[in-house]
Amino acid sequence: MSDFLQSMAASSAKRAAAVSSRFSSADFDKPLVPLTLGAFDVIAEIKERSPAEGALKSVTHDRVGQAQRYADGGALAISVLTEPSRFDGHLDHLEELAAAVPGTPFMRKDFLVDPVQVHEARRAGASGVLLITTMLSDARLREMLDAAWQHNMFVLLEAFDEDDLARSSRLLEHSRDADRAETGQLMFGVNTRNLRTLEVDGQRLATLAPLLPEARCVAESGLKVAADAAKVAGYGYRAALVGTALMRSDDPASLIAAMRTAGGGGVAA
Repeated sequence: MSDFLQSMAASSAKRAAAVSSRFSSADFDKPLVPLTLGAFDVIAEIKERSPAEGALKSVTHDRVGQAQRYADGGALAISVLTEPSRFDGHLDHLEELAAAVPGTPFMRKDFLVDPVQVHEARRAGASGVLLITTMLSDARLREMLDAAWQHNMFVLLEAFDEDDLARSSRLLEHSRDADRAETGQLMFGVNTRNLRTLEVDGQRLATLAPLLPEARCVAESGLKVAADAAKVAGYGYRAALVGTALMRSDDPASLIAAMRTAGGGGVAA
């Protein structure tokens, strides 16, 4: 694990330790919104800061408006950064948005290391979570997935390299995971950002394409325009996670719609 990931894991573990492991059924009464899959989908991300890019367009006073624009563009789900130290995120942001933009699935994006963080995400109104394969042992990954399945949440499982993809793909040997992968409840992501250098290597999507599992796969980081969606669709990806480009766009709804159309082979979504 890189120094950056080690730092994020340590910080995340401290946050997890501060969360009570006691939950009641009433804690999970917020609506769970299922995914509605298309030919090519966009998971649209809200983040105010990136370690690589610095401060992005401030949505502090219009966070809800940004999320609504994403929904208007037809985003499959809205990813919300909840990591506080490097991304200026907070779980309260997700809770606020999930309540304000009903009918759209929200995903907690963070450096999650403990099942309690999956439970608290559901309590806040998240319908899904992102898990980073390289941060989790096989046993802990199993616990995290089972926590998500307990709530019928969706999972985006993120890989960085061949080893990560191999570990992720082995999950399909288990019927409880394979069944969810078949319906899109379990998706597999490839992140083009090297978390050691924080640089994006767009070739990674092509390099790892032959190793993609038989499931819905998501291209992450570095996609900026509709042509990028068409390119990764040609590699076999069925969705893209897009953050910085949307945060900087004057018309994120149109960009999402254009990406969905381009990735779907020119067919309007």
